[in-house]
Amino acid sequence: MKETPLSNCERRFLLRAIEEKKRLDGRQTYDYRNIKISFGTDYGCCIVELGKTRVLGQVSCELVSPKLNRATEGILFFNLELSQMAAPAFEPGRQSDLLVKLNRLLERCLRNSKCIDTESLCVVAGEKVWQIRVDLHLLNHDGNIIDAASIAAIVALCHFRRPDVSVQGDEITLYTPEERDPVPLSIHHLPICVSFAFFQQGTYLLVDPNEREERVMDGLLVIAMNKHREICTIQSSGGIMLLKDQVLRCSKIAGVKVLEITELIQKALENDQKVRKEGGKFGFAESIASQRITAFKMEKAPIDTSDVEEKAEEIIAEAEPPSEVVSNPVLWTPGTAQIGEGLENSWGDLEDSAKEEEDEDGTDGAVILGSTKMDAGVEVSNIGSQDAPIVLSDSEEEEMIILEPDKNPKKIRTQTISAKQEKAPSKKPVKKRKKKKAAN
Repeated sequence: MKETPLSNCERRFLLRAIEEKKRLDGRQTYDYRNIKISFGTDYGCCIVELGKTRVLGQVSCELVSPKLNRATEGILFFNLELSQMAAPAFEPGRQSDLLVKLNRLLERCLRNSKCIDTESLCVVAGEKVWQIRVDLHLLNHDGNIIDAASIAAIVALCHFRRPDVSVQGDEITLYTPEERDPVPLSIHHLPICVSFAFFQQGTYLLVDPNEREERVMDGLLVIAMNKHREICTIQSSGGIMLLKDQVLRCSKIAGVKVLEITELIQKALENDQKVRKEGGKFGFAESIASQRITAFKMEKAPIDTSDVEEKAEEIIAEAEPPSEVVSNPVLWTPGTAQIGEGLENSWGDLEDSAKEEEDEDGTDGAVILGSTKMDAGVEVSNIGSQDAPIVLSDSEEEEMIILEPDKNPKKIRTQTISAKQEKAPSKKPVKKRKKKKAAN
């Protein structure tokens, strides 16, 4: 499914707001969205929320053979997945250009920066090493995927614990968490990506762009830095030309933001470790606020119902009594009534129309037609035996029917005559006249 493009009005509105140094979510130019970190029950599982952008990080390990050119180093593998659950524009089963770019940027930020000591992952040189796999799943997309993914990856790596092993000769023993405490990874520093969006060919700058701001931006600059102000990687995309002063300005801003995010990560890890040691409740379920609809339980609020009846009587006594004025009914036609104002009653008109329809049915079911031709070209025949001929007049003013006895009965054809009319005896001549309604 293709992404729905922004309309010209939305695009102009966003660019006009950025020129006035305003953002749709109320942030300032250099403000980050709120970051929330929650951990799962297992080590190495976390969810990072950057505003409405959510990324799930999961770290796993496995004993494998090392690479031939790096016999004493472990293996790091990063994989980011963009599913349709995050945004309908992401197509499953194929790697888009955005996904390839994000995976390469993550590898340069985390693996090429040597933030993890890969030599500590070696078990037996040239035979067995640990392969650390970091899987990142984008749960919801609201812009700035790379920043949320880098935070989720480094948090999951810091929270992960690998099983302890021992080597005796050629035998490698792997211990369960119950037998020996898992071992954390050796991490030197925490590289974190900070994204800068440029508008109007580099005239305006925003930190942490959301999804709508990314659609109208002209270029993007991503700086990966640690708290020691060491730049791990830098990437510019979009085809805009940046000046040296702009890059230096962005690096200074990134240094401040990385320091704040690093303190937040360390605080979240310390709180989770403290809860696990004290034996308290932990996991994703405990991180859900109890005031939300998705909460598993809600605290009961005490309600005092002892004096409810007294309060109700006081309210009734203080209330104004209802008015005794009753509106008089309005008689529109005999036999009907209406209270208040409304539309005119049409019952009488319906009765008159029903009577007219009955009269028409009585005359149209006429019995026998004589052998005459009407103006419409219908042949009229006579009925034999004891019935009387009918003389029809098809004038616009009136319709006259004359019934007279027939002395010479003849056998003729009839048109849709009922059984009762065929067996009915002859009657005295009757004259019936009906006025036909004038044409509208």
